[in-house]
Amino acid sequence: MKTSWRRGSLVTSLVASLLGTTVARQIPQNQKGPRVVGLDTQRIPAVNPVRRDELRRRGVAQAGLDNEATLYFVNVSIGTPAKSLRLHIDTGSSDLWVNTPSSQYCSEISKPCQYAGAYRANTSSTYEYIGSYFNISYVDGSGASGDYVSDTVKFGSTELDRLQFGIGYNSTNAQGILGIGYEINEVQVGRAGLPKYKNLPAQMVADGLIQSNAYSLWLNDLDASRGNILFGGIDTAKFTGSLQTLPIQQEQGYFAEFLVTLTNVQVSAQSVSGGDMALGVLLDSGSSLTYLPNNMTNAIYDIVGAEYDTQAGVAYVPCSLRDVEADFTFTFSGVPIKVAMDELVLNLYDSNGALATYENSTEPLCLFGIASAGSGMNVMGDTFLRSAYVVFDLENNEISLAQTKFNTTTSSIAEIGIGVDSIPGATKVADPVAATAGIPGGSQRGSGTTLNAATGLSGGLVSTAKAVVVAGLVVVFLGV
Repeated sequence: MKTSWRRGSLVTSLVASLLGTTVARQIPQNQKGPRVVGLDTQRIPAVNPVRRDELRRRGVAQAGLDNEATLYFVNVSIGTPAKSLRLHIDTGSSDLWVNTPSSQYCSEISKPCQYAGAYRANTSSTYEYIGSYFNISYVDGSGASGDYVSDTVKFGSTELDRLQFGIGYNSTNAQGILGIGYEINEVQVGRAGLPKYKNLPAQMVADGLIQSNAYSLWLNDLDASRGNILFGGIDTAKFTGSLQTLPIQQEQGYFAEFLVTLTNVQVSAQSVSGGDMALGVLLDSGSSLTYLPNNMTNAIYDIVGAEYDTQAGVAYVPCSLRDVEADFTFTFSGVPIKVAMDELVLNLYDSNGALATYENSTEPLCLFGIASAGSGMNVMGDTFLRSAYVVFDLENNEISLAQTKFNTTTSSIAEIGIGVDSIPGATKVADPVAATAGIPGGSQRGSGTTLNAATGLSGGLVSTAKAVVVAGLVVVFLGV
């Protein structure tokens, strides 16, 4: 989920619902140095990924859809005695926050918070109050507000004492968030105007659990139930080739979010990005879909035979498209990441839990994993991130990328050290391209892409999909 603030204003967003589990472990690298902290994330169906992405993206109104995409969770325990909670792990925000059972939302008859769990401060002997200025806002006017506190937080055998986090005494979200972005993007900084505090990755460094404020993310493929995040390390068995390092792009002179420069997009060797593109895009594990400029998505939809629903703000394709052998190639200053077509075709379900079909047809209807950014930020969400092994280096303001290796059961852990060139085996990209568009608050030049007439593309990968009857879809899928 994207967190956005501009010198005193903050717009944050969170997710829809449900649960997950994780196993935390500390992996000794040597007897003298700090350790790597590993968390096994679990992927589960999201009731409504389009809706939760809407809450993240500013200025975009979308209709709700019931469908199956993914949420990624880790399991933590907080307080003394420890209370287990499931938190959605999010590279696009920076605060850890939890629900409390006494909130009006969690107290509803349906008990929406029971799956992810809730934290009751007054039952913990290690709880400490910090201040009543935790306040996260959403684009639809909902949000979460309450106190900043500190308490003991455990990830398996890894324990952090007096870790600061927020409590949502007023909340409209079924589970909390584990934000692991830049400290400058914390609510305390952006909304309250106070100094930054040590969030989870920074506190791990301060406590000597890891050497550097850096971590690697391996989501695995769409059908896999588990992925992994390593704080302070990489797993060389989880990717192919070598890691290539790119600079993170600044926003108004600050490193605030994981923005990198996208320079080309191809669909089976057909470019949809035109000539010299330098588009800032956000790497965000809190977004189910990938969001690109309108003219680029229109070109993509023409190639794959997708039908765009203007009311919902998403595109639909025949589910048979996942059987087409085609790749998308996203290039970042010469670093290519391939995404297979079957990673971009997501199941849709109707209100009865049955697979969706085209109106007056038995042909299955699926959601396409790339949507239009509209006036919002361009985002490389889970439909991209599953195919990439990503190292987020907050210490050096760099991102390292490699092609992921799906469903591997082996592991080879290497510790991330201190200083420049601290990512083991990574190579810095020569002459990386600076973004000229897509940076919030920066100088923009159109949408960041120039397409030639009719995109210069002919034909399509599949025959044009049956016309989608929008009214029928709205009737079937409307609601959260």
